[in-house]
Amino acid sequence: MQDIYASFSALRSWCEAEHFKGWDPYDGLNSKVFQALPFFKKSALCRLVVIQGFKRCPVNLRPLAMVPKEYNAKGVGLFLQGYCNLYKAVGQNPSLAGTLGSKDSILERVDELAGLLISLQSKGYSGACWGYNFDWQARRLFLFPKFTPTVVATNFCATALMDAYEITGNKRYLDTALSAADFVLKDLHRTECKGGFLFSYSPLKGNDTVFNASLLGSKLLSYCWHHTRNQEYLDAARASVLACCNSQNDDGSWVYGMLPVQSWIDSFHTGYNLDGLIAYEEQTGDKSFHENIEKGFDYYIKNFFEPDGCPKYYDNQKYPIDIHCPGQLLVTLYRLHRYGEYSELADKVLKWTIANMQDKKGYFYYQLKPGISSKIPYMRWSNAFMFNAMSYYFLSK
Repeated sequence: MQDIYASFSALRSWCEAEHFKGWDPYDGLNSKVFQALPFFKKSALCRLVVIQGFKRCPVNLRPLAMVPKEYNAKGVGLFLQGYCNLYKAVGQNPSLAGTLGSKDSILERVDELAGLLISLQSKGYSGACWGYNFDWQARRLFLFPKFTPTVVATNFCATALMDAYEITGNKRYLDTALSAADFVLKDLHRTECKGGFLFSYSPLKGNDTVFNASLLGSKLLSYCWHHTRNQEYLDAARASVLACCNSQNDDGSWVYGMLPVQSWIDSFHTGYNLDGLIAYEEQTGDKSFHENIEKGFDYYIKNFFEPDGCPKYYDNQKYPIDIHCPGQLLVTLYRLHRYGEYSELADKVLKWTIANMQDKKGYFYYQLKPGISSKIPYMRWSNAFMFNAMSYYFLSK
């Protein structure tokens, strides 16, 4: 355990020293150099080339191209959830205070991050919602302007605020989080699917076929129903869950989405699906889909981790090894109450990740590839995610 505590302490120190600001794999269009070139800004192809060039290059071009370090709302939400978990872990086991900090010091960080998260809301929508701090070109199909809210980011942010409310009693956190239900119900569009519907990824058109996004929308509505007993929340959450469960493969797996180009099966999005389903079951008491959870978990645990603890990205392919894959395992085991059964696997995967994907400075790498891997410190993608994931590890002890 001491090596895991030391790893987390190094990560926490690095993130706090950076004040939770940083770069992102997809933030190339934030370059002040690119923004000064109007012709290139208007070209979808040029935008795509810049984003993918920055993302794929193992050398960090951001300082040279003047890409600023910024807050990312989802990253802040992950940090907030992580500190809430640390607060609970110390409450359960006061001896952890020497390693994780006192409850009072953690509480100060919870209030700081919750206030910051509320200030980062996207404006002009029906309820509280959050997006990313960069323009993002989705292939050549459409552009996500910066701060376009997504159901994924909004789920992570709103549910973290609900946890902050449970710890602090600050009703502003809860009221903000509950208003996110209006964003999901009024601003997202729906695609009919196998007896139910899928929520769209964002209010934009053409991003409405992704199962994990829809299930995270169900998760958020389930939490909101738990606090309000608003029947509309429950009905919509169940319709989305029904569609996604009816789309599950016989072996328990899910493809990423309904389109032919979305037919892959990967590790951490499977974990997202399971998180959405267990949240729906526990918050609403509806156990109709428990068999889907069991089948999905069985496929997940048997197909995405190698005997030495190396996490796989795809069910049939090892690389790229993305930091979300080991991180989500820690979350999924906790959320599904399976740590006792798989604690040895959790330890093995986490130790492999620390040995192979953590820098001496404390931060974690984004991905490992067969050739040259990127070791750029991404705040939201890599480090906020691992901070949150490791907090669930401590919460399970």
